[in-house]
Amino acid sequence: MKIKNLYKQLFSEKQRLVTHLFFNKMTSIFYFGKQFSCNCCGCSFRKFKPKGNGLVERENAQCPYCGSLERTRLLLFYLRNETKLFSENVKLLHFAPEWSLYPIFKKAKNIEYFAVDLNPVLADQVVDIMAIPFADNSFDFIICSMVLGFVSDEPKAIKEMLRVLKPDGMALIQTLIDLQNPHTFETTDADTPEKRLQYYTEPDGERLHGTDFAQGLQTAGFQVETIDYAAQLGDDWHQKYALGNGCRELIFQCTKG
Repeated sequence: MKIKNLYKQLFSEKQRLVTHLFFNKMTSIFYFGKQFSCNCCGCSFRKFKPKGNGLVERENAQCPYCGSLERTRLLLFYLRNETKLFSENVKLLHFAPEWSLYPIFKKAKNIEYFAVDLNPVLADQVVDIMAIPFADNSFDFIICSMVLGFVSDEPKAIKEMLRVLKPDGMALIQTLIDLQNPHTFETTDADTPEKRLQYYTEPDGERLHGTDFAQGLQTAGFQVETIDYAAQLGDDWHQKYALGNGCRELIFQCTKG
């Protein structure tokens, strides 16, 4: 613990992040093989790294090289196969950008890319999703993955995304879903990180979405299509690219009503 605290004192958060990403890439050689593939970085491995939060650990979840997760790989397949994101000149607003997707969008010459987060270390611009500083009808695409479960005022965040999306635009939203619960769960008793972890499976979570998640998006004014794209790709792709169990990977495709 003392060494960890000293490390934090000596190096900035940005330096620690860069070091972590570099270390992952250097050590990924120990995972090389052919059983699993990552469509984000193009590498293949004998296995992926596990990923968990202390409650549940998901086997073969994280790419050893670029750090992509099940939901990230699935979303990229969907974006490439089913949308115009890479084929037309578009503006993309990306909340809490995943580091496995960030360089792909950044390098795409047809994409005017806005990578945003509350933490300046994790994105190009500081933006609060509950008060988006862009004009109405600004973006062709919005990507918002694993964000809405962590904001204090979810309806406000959804309405802000609706406001800045162009009339013919598309918001692609992912969140953790308790597939066994028809109702999103929130409680005022979740007032410590330990309790939030217990109730929401995340120490900084604000709620655990149920299968009614799409209804909240519709109430705000979106037209919503719930897409299980892993099922559409089929078992072979699901296994080769480790596309998850559906709790985090459902894609809620939202357009203006």
